[in-house]
Amino acid sequence: MINKILWKPSAQNIKESNLFRFTQNINHKYGHNFDSYDDLYKWSISELEKFWEEVWIFSNIKYSQKFTNIIKKDKRIWKTKWFLNSKLNYAENLLKNKDDNIAIHFFGENKVKTQITFNELYSEVAKVAHSFRSLGIRKGDRIAGFIPNLPEAIISMLAATSIGAVWSSCSPDFGTDAVLDRFKQINPKIIIASDGYYYKGKEVNYNNKLNKIVSSLSSIENVFIANYLNIGLSNWDKLTGNDCDEINFEQVDFNHPLYIMYSSGTTGKPKSIVHSVGGTLVQHNKEHLLHVNLKKNDKIFYYSTCGWMMWNWLVSSLAVGASIVLYDGNPFYPHKDSLLNKLDEIDINVLGTSAKYISALESYNVNPGKFPFKLLKSILSTGSVLSSDNFNYIYEKWSDKIQLSSISGGTDIISCFALGNPILPVRKMELQCIGLGMSVKSFDKDGFHRLNTKGELVCDQPFPSMPIGFWNDFKNKKFISTYFSDYKNIWKHGDYISINENGGVIIYGRSDTTLNPGGVRIGTSEIYEIVEKIDFIDDSIAVGKLYDDDEKIILFVKMKNNIVLKNDFISKIKKDIKNSCSPRHVPFKILEVKDIPYTINGKKIEIAVKQIINGQEISNKDSIVNFSCLEEYESKRL
Repeated sequence: MINKILWKPSAQNIKESNLFRFTQNINHKYGHNFDSYDDLYKWSISELEKFWEEVWIFSNIKYSQKFTNIIKKDKRIWKTKWFLNSKLNYAENLLKNKDDNIAIHFFGENKVKTQITFNELYSEVAKVAHSFRSLGIRKGDRIAGFIPNLPEAIISMLAATSIGAVWSSCSPDFGTDAVLDRFKQINPKIIIASDGYYYKGKEVNYNNKLNKIVSSLSSIENVFIANYLNIGLSNWDKLTGNDCDEINFEQVDFNHPLYIMYSSGTTGKPKSIVHSVGGTLVQHNKEHLLHVNLKKNDKIFYYSTCGWMMWNWLVSSLAVGASIVLYDGNPFYPHKDSLLNKLDEIDINVLGTSAKYISALESYNVNPGKFPFKLLKSILSTGSVLSSDNFNYIYEKWSDKIQLSSISGGTDIISCFALGNPILPVRKMELQCIGLGMSVKSFDKDGFHRLNTKGELVCDQPFPSMPIGFWNDFKNKKFISTYFSDYKNIWKHGDYISINENGGVIIYGRSDTTLNPGGVRIGTSEIYEIVEKIDFIDDSIAVGKLYDDDEKIILFVKMKNNIVLKNDFISKIKKDIKNSCSPRHVPFKILEVKDIPYTINGKKIEIAVKQIINGQEISNKDSIVNFSCLEEYESKRL
């Protein structure tokens, strides 16, 4: 079924889009006559080499040594090599627009505002990069950010990557254990932090948490603290107190590590996903230019923290010459429309958010239409599925002239499988298209691609932003088992989708047991590690349940010694999870059960519980040893 059209681009907007210009280039160069996105898409996956070379050219990637071959294929698609023998630098590409245009607009909840030009950004990065080198940081070393969404985070990341170091980050609202589960795997030499942050009008000093983290990481040689609260803890000037004004950009291979990001940790500690310099750059350029239609001097915002992939995605917008907008704090403080007011003031062009935020605005009866948003051309949403009400709210209460683009991918690929398109209509409940160069299919239970059928999201051809692997993963064992164990030589993403004959995509949520509250993916093992240390808990199982198009965490606990779960116990569980992990990890409901279902080989059967509480049929009953215990889960009122 093809859903109702809510928005169409004008003929003029189509002709002025980057995607139209790119298509014309392809037609002229290769003698084609593509007049639809479908034509271009089919060409992009049938001619991978030509397509990705054209993206490289179109996005004006800066390099010191040109590639000799586009692709070196392998029978194992994760072994595919891209842009062989090329040498480039990620930071150099983001800083190539060296001028007096604004690179960063920052505003915080406490009314602090900052604007940094591209020239100023280059200068700050040069100073910090010089300091990093002076401290002995070399190519391949790790630098970690444990910092709010401040300009200093971007400056530090660019300085690190300019010298070939690898950047990794966590949001300061993560608990100590959650941060150590991540950073202990990668042994960073430097941590970048701040003296605190603001949230709901309060100053949050996380210095004690930072000290515990640093004292637990033997690899740490230096800690640098940016000034935000003005409480006398900052030593940021030690990084910027030099007169260096040029950057010696370290030229690295296309597949050199750029970012280490983290999986949700469903089966153990979060996996350290390594993304490459070139793969990240070329993929983000494709998405920003062709799918978002981002142009030089556009202002783009995504509500994010430094611990979410969308921060990394946003920062790459600098390569286009766009201005990135950063906000740190609660989007509803001091008023429910505070964030919208701030974005309107700076004439935002592209607004990135989540379905949860849009739903919250509606529940607060915020009328976005009262803000002019004279230059706003599109709203991007990711993290969770946009509901029918979300679509109605945008087009009825905001504007019918805005392109609403739902996008979906994730940390695993640091990009999108399906996303927006400036030359296609917006249909209710649909992502507009599959991304160019991404051979995405919807596999049924027998492993066949079928249209208009709910199935597994898979990708059966290589793509540049496929991870290099996991950090310290011997022979890629964990990497292969995570993405390639179900289908031979085919990437399985862990989402349920359907693709219709119009090319639109509908996302139904996770097909695995990863928790996804508010669009933030959380692994169950992180919760178990905390809960099962509590002296009155014998065992537990955490699953996600859909409520009004969002997923909530439901935690079932088995008590010790006939202890009854009481309110003070529930408060204790929630407090421990919040302190050790983050507020996002705190369950929506905590319920007592007599037993936890297990497989024959001793693994918790999260998927069965998830299926039961979401009203679905259990997919694999035979694997459950204590199947009868599931009757209790059916009886629970949720």
